[in-house]
Amino acid sequence: MIGLTARVLPIKKRRCHHTLGGCIEIEIVQINDYIESINQYTAGQFAGCVMTNMDALTIPAAGGVDSTALIVGDFSNGNDGIVLKGANKSLKDIKGQNVNLVELSVSHYLLARGLETVGLKEADVKVVNTSDADMVAVYGTKDVTAVTTWNPLLSEILTQPNSTKVFDSSKIPGEIMDLMVVNTETLKKNPALGKALVGAWYEIMGVMSAGDKAATAAKTAMATASGTDLAGFESQLASTKMFYTPASALDLVNSDELLKTMQKVAEFSFDHGLLGEGAPDAKFIGVEGPKGVYGDKKNVKLRFDTTYMQLAADKKL
Repeated sequence: MIGLTARVLPIKKRRCHHTLGGCIEIEIVQINDYIESINQYTAGQFAGCVMTNMDALTIPAAGGVDSTALIVGDFSNGNDGIVLKGANKSLKDIKGQNVNLVELSVSHYLLARGLETVGLKEADVKVVNTSDADMVAVYGTKDVTAVTTWNPLLSEILTQPNSTKVFDSSKIPGEIMDLMVVNTETLKKNPALGKALVGAWYEIMGVMSAGDKAATAAKTAMATASGTDLAGFESQLASTKMFYTPASALDLVNSDELLKTMQKVAEFSFDHGLLGEGAPDAKFIGVEGPKGVYGDKKNVKLRFDTTYMQLAADKKL
């Protein structure tokens, strides 16, 4: 079974995918609680799950589960942002304010990276842990002056008067990635799983990017499943760098930037205690990519494997 979340493109409940080795049946389960889906994957209840690169490092990998990023589906290119109340505001104006966000999430990472760009530190603000379910309502109160969140919440907040987006993920391209992660041991035992998932994924990407009636129907269904309408979904896609083809994903994974990004993520995660109590430094968990390993080569728990995306690019699935 593959655990999916509301952030995922919904696929049919069951899918029989034909590979060179025959037919493999995969059960798809949509779980609307994002973190809970990752926790269930980490506990071994699912063979795979969609999650961000940071969550892959700090939840399953930090929990000792050897995981493989089978697909790099996209990166946030404005889908995550920092909003301040008031006109003509800049990010520097955030100093001394309370910032509502989902603590220890990619929003927290975005805030930290944004502060770096204007010479500020987290100590210059106060983080207020706020559920994503409450974010829009909380922003509507007079006492809240700054939030960091993701779409569709970000777009909804920006429709409120006197709101200024002062920083977003387009300023740190490629750092907040969405991945299809699978258990490494399971993948090794069942390579047909990798072929089936990657094949199905790019079939759907092909439908989405076709620009025809089938694409509209697919995106409308995805919008409904994720709690928005087609216009809202299109807006999210506009601020996401989608990898509609395996070749475009391979460009990122094969680049020198991949492990540099994971180093930034690991350093933030260590500073916030997300790599586990026994982690002596940011390099405690090894992250393997095509260009080598960042961190401990003897403790590799997160792997970016291009094998199956390359097969898709070569049309060999």
